[in-house]
Amino acid sequence: MEYTVPDLGEREYHEAIYSGFAQSHFARPAIRAFRRHLAARILARSRAEPTSHLLSLGCGIGDTELLVAPHVARVTGIDFSEAAIRQARADAAQAGLRNVEFLVGDLSSLELPARSFDIVIAVFFLHHLPPAELESTARRLPVLLKPGGVFYSLDPSRYRLSGALGRILVPGLMRKYRSPGERELEPAATCELFRRAGLETETCFYDFLSTPCAGLFPGAPRLYRLARLADEVLVRLPLIRRLGSNFEILARAPA
Repeated sequence: MEYTVPDLGEREYHEAIYSGFAQSHFARPAIRAFRRHLAARILARSRAEPTSHLLSLGCGIGDTELLVAPHVARVTGIDFSEAAIRQARADAAQAGLRNVEFLVGDLSSLELPARSFDIVIAVFFLHHLPPAELESTARRLPVLLKPGGVFYSLDPSRYRLSGALGRILVPGLMRKYRSPGERELEPAATCELFRRAGLETETCFYDFLSTPCAGLFPGAPRLYRLARLADEVLVRLPLIRRLGSNFEILARAPA
């Protein structure tokens, strides 16, 4: 049965999504393949170690965080959705993971210890924030990260070719997966926010095809894997990589 999200605000939208649709959708094989690839990439790019303490902003139901948890000392995930956090806690308990903690709230409502995190991640989270809140999040990172700590984010690009094609070919589906407050981000301008906050930053494009394929065809893991192979080539082509679907920011606090 098709799931339809009513016309709600940003918080209400996510509470509705995480109260039903997310659990079934994120369990589909192509989505799980995407999350496994992403978790491995986060661990590699952040140079995570068995002693690392990782904080996840906007963790949702914790599917990426639970994949990362066995490779680090501790994971703390935060999200304003009570439904998402309930599911994340239940999944962590079912997996027998004792080094994870999921909290309801955000950076403005939770008192997180300063300079306590080796890694902070934000997966498909920053583009949901209003501009002022995005700037305040960037300024908060040097306070949260240990010296030399790493911030990793993944968000949709303003220049994504897949978004333009999707709005033409499947406009209804694009609206279904878009929350009221989300937007695509300009990679260079977003990176500059973190640079101004005092972090050493770099950006790179993550994909063209694979994440959109996983979202649109969640039951087709083979298609996702083929798209991922194509992406490994496409994101290296100087003339077209700027049209990639999603971009990463890797930022490091001063040592």
